[in-house]
Amino acid sequence: MIALPLSQQTLDSLGIRIRLEKFTKGEIRKPVSVPGSFTKQKRNPQGFLAVLQAPIKGIIDSIDIILFTLIIGGFMYVFNETGAMVKGITWIARTMKGREHWLIAILTSVFSFFAGSYGMAEEAIVFYPILVPLFLAAGYDLLVPLAIIFGGTSVGCIAAFTNPFSVIIASNAAGINWMDGLSQRLILWGIVTAIMVWYILRYAAKIKKDPTASLVHKIDGEVKSLYAVNISNESSTPKLDWKTKLLLFIYVGTFFSMIVGVVFLDWWTTEMSALFLGSAILIGIITGLKEKIFIQEFIKGAESLLGVAFIIGVARGVTIVLNEGHISDSILYYAANMVQGMEPAFFILGLLLFYIIFSLFIQSSSGMAVLTMPIIGALAILVNVPGREIVNSYMYGMCLMSFLAPTGLILPSLAMVNISLKTWVKFIMPLLVILLIVCMAALVIGIYL
Repeated sequence: MIALPLSQQTLDSLGIRIRLEKFTKGEIRKPVSVPGSFTKQKRNPQGFLAVLQAPIKGIIDSIDIILFTLIIGGFMYVFNETGAMVKGITWIARTMKGREHWLIAILTSVFSFFAGSYGMAEEAIVFYPILVPLFLAAGYDLLVPLAIIFGGTSVGCIAAFTNPFSVIIASNAAGINWMDGLSQRLILWGIVTAIMVWYILRYAAKIKKDPTASLVHKIDGEVKSLYAVNISNESSTPKLDWKTKLLLFIYVGTFFSMIVGVVFLDWWTTEMSALFLGSAILIGIITGLKEKIFIQEFIKGAESLLGVAFIIGVARGVTIVLNEGHISDSILYYAANMVQGMEPAFFILGLLLFYIIFSLFIQSSSGMAVLTMPIIGALAILVNVPGREIVNSYMYGMCLMSFLAPTGLILPSLAMVNISLKTWVKFIMPLLVILLIVCMAALVIGIYL
């Protein structure tokens, strides 16, 4: 093995078109191939024992990410058990009765933030009984609360910034720092969320003006809500006491502090894990949880993300097997020859199309990451595409298809509001075209930044 100086000149002389900072800052965390250095070697098949050891090695190699993920799970469980989230959203919904256009904007943004921050999905179902009767009483149809809840969480996942189920797993499997591209994702999150709010408000205003223009009325006819209750009873409005307000402030402040720390203070998993652990302890103190109960609740939360933690280790283990078995180099060599000379813009847009198509069949974000990222993440470097854009194309493609994929949450969500898939497709398709164009533009701009 020959040791070479750590300099940009060394990288340039080897034909590796990557800035030195990508390595020194940890944005690329795996070995990269030197162009033109591929040589045939003896086969090195990985036996049963090697394959069995690979996930263990992967867990050891990814222990910082895994611990961060488990601590986030503990924090979220402790916070959710306070009931502050449900109280906060219910309070907003009740107190803003009569100002539904502001309510639509606020709730859609809130659901989008929850999805982008920790991956809210199935948990959002509990809000249908709260919001459906409220919007029906205000003169809207069933599509409006569905678009706010399901649409809000779906659009938030497109540019997820700390979602352990997508961006963290995929970045780890691709061998890059998951914080690479964080600022771009935050900007895109704001853009797509604003587009979603505008789209819902535009439809809601049309329904308010002319109820016969409702797509539910046109396609499904007279549909009865499963939650047709009288919402005028003000006694059902929860009171936001100082404790609930403080808990909500801590929740938002924790994620905001993490983003500030990452962007301006060069935080990594140790600092971020300490932040979430400290916030969980603070919530426990405010709510008066005894030490034993706090530990039990925190462990339950960590347990809820234990599957994600193991997947992170398995994803790294897959890479270990491919590398030690000389498999990944061969795949990359022949794949690189196929895409050699391809414009990075065409490559990244083709990859987006790949994920859109395959997400119709695989709606597991972690499963898709484990299957594809070890190879595609390494291939991206050879075709001069930033690794963050590979992760972004995976998230954009999967989340765009999540609006429609019957293997995801759309069918249970439709059942909650009692409308047909045909109605939803008619409503959402124009928006998906807009979001697709925005995502394509974001990817093309991202590869040249």
